[in-house]
Amino acid sequence: MPVAKEQIRRIIADNNLNSVADVYSLLKDSFKDILQELMEAELDASLGYEKNQKENVQTSNKRNGHSLSLMNSTCIENDGFTTT
Repeated sequence: MPVAKEQIRRIIADNNLNSVADVYSLLKDSFKDILQELMEAELDASLGYEKNQKENVQTSNKRNGHSLSLMNSTCIENDGFTTT
């Protein structure tokens, strides 16, 4: 999905990006948020219901709390993702 130049300019202005380090930090944070959403969507699909859905859940496989998962990558170093 290509991003328009106007959107890029808005991102730069909104996040006060002035250096490569600023861009890297924004990409790192964005990657973490996107990966978190993907993991939650995968869990929703796997379990067959959304997080906090209480009614009409017909499964014994349920969410049972939070745990911290550590991941190493070239984009994220020792940042934890909370999985539910």
